Amino acid sequence: MTVLRTPTGATLASATPNPEVPGAWAPLSVLMIGTFMIVLDFFIVNVALPSMQSGLHASASEVEWVVAGYGLAFAVFLVASGRIGDRIGRRRALSVGLGLFVVTSGLCGLAPSAAVLVGARFGQGIAAAMISPNVLSLMGVIYAGSKRVRAITVYGIVMGLAAASGQAVGGLLIAADVAGSGWRAIFLINVPIGVIALALVPRIVPESRAEHAKRVDIFGMALVTLALIALVLPLIEGNGLGWPAWTWACFAASAVCAVSLVVHQRRLAARGGTPLLDPLLFRSANLRSGLLTQLAFWCSQASFFLVLSLYLQDGRGLGPLDAGLVFTILAASYLVVSLRAPALTARFGRDLVLVGALSVAGGDVALYLFVDHFGGGGPLGLMAPGLVLVGAGQGLAITPLTTTVLSHATPQNAGAVSGALSTMQQVGNALGVAITGVVFYGALGDGYSKAFCRSLVELVVLMIGVALLTRFLPGRGVCSEARGA
Repeated sequence: MTVLRTPTGATLASATPNPEVPGAWAPLSVLMIGTFMIVLDFFIVNVALPSMQSGLHASASEVEWVVAGYGLAFAVFLVASGRIGDRIGRRRALSVGLGLFVVTSGLCGLAPSAAVLVGARFGQGIAAAMISPNVLSLMGVIYAGSKRVRAITVYGIVMGLAAASGQAVGGLLIAADVAGSGWRAIFLINVPIGVIALALVPRIVPESRAEHAKRVDIFGMALVTLALIALVLPLIEGNGLGWPAWTWACFAASAVCAVSLVVHQRRLAARGGTPLLDPLLFRSANLRSGLLTQLAFWCSQASFFLVLSLYLQDGRGLGPLDAGLVFTILAASYLVVSLRAPALTARFGRDLVLVGALSVAGGDVALYLFVDHFGGGGPLGLMAPGLVLVGAGQGLAITPLTTTVLSHATPQNAGAVSGALSTMQQVGNALGVAITGVVFYGALGDGYSKAFCRSLVELVVLMIGVALLTRFLPGRGVCSEARGA
């Protein structure tokens, strides 16, 4: 098995390429459509949240679920969907994912209530989880040698562009208000694009299956789902309800499910089964620290976009387009720096994660000083230094965080480590929104500016924690693939 890394830090664990499949670039174009959509849909929604809340009369917790639900469903189904693709065919699994994404996007765009929108966002997360690992698997089968490296480079660029352009694209779509669609356009635009991709998949993407496909651990998936929902649910709902007894019962139930999951995974592995997360991974101190750092870092990402969007639109009164343009300052900084991150990773290794985390923390401090002084006013240009530091820090940290850990994985467990890191990313997104939401909405009675400032304090503390955790990451020793990425 070969492990390859993209410029943005994603990893590709691929099987031996099929010699009968030509290295044509047409399949890559379809695979990139799916990749662009699922990444864009994570970022595009932030700039539309205030419009959604107003249009659907949504509660604060429902706004959080719109973001967290996508990441939560993505995390739960990520590992399993790759194994489903190995069994039923990766092209077929990709088609199922695209079809589900089209349907759930339509449901999001036509949602008559916040509850329907939240449910559809969970569906989008499941669809995204079906698409992501099967795109990577198909790339590993279709392309070999220098063509594979070029394909991975394109994959990384597409992910970066989707992340960087998400807020601006969302602002433009909402401002255009085509046929009075408003915020609904950010979801409805996926329907025609997804249908085109779905029609092209059977025509130009070859089918492939694993020779020895692993079974899906259904019971393990159920335990993961229960543990995460029991943890995130009270964090999102508890603050607005005054933390009733059932919220604390949920926390206890989450712990019980987590312990049960560990016991089940160990027993399954001992019987020669295929657990969702191999218990052997957690025997390595390097891998444990890497997964914990990944989780902590990504707890700050989605949550920051959420509270920044609410401050800009509800706190300052900006429209979606203007708010989206403010986001592009951060996005441009992220994109520029992330393109240099692979080369810097090969040179500095885990030290780059430390610099990235401190840069994000410094940007948060700069934004805090600005908002604390000006409140809901002041020149927007003075926010630029803080946004640049946050974007640059994210771009610096993401690639080396993933690559440094994976460079110390063995060929036998590299695919499992990659899946675990991706899962931690999505769990972090969902959990971060829930935790920061407690801080933000708990302070909202003092106004959006104060709530944003208190959230920034929490995020600074989190980034300092990430910086400290980098001392426990594997030392320098990035593998040759990372240097060549």
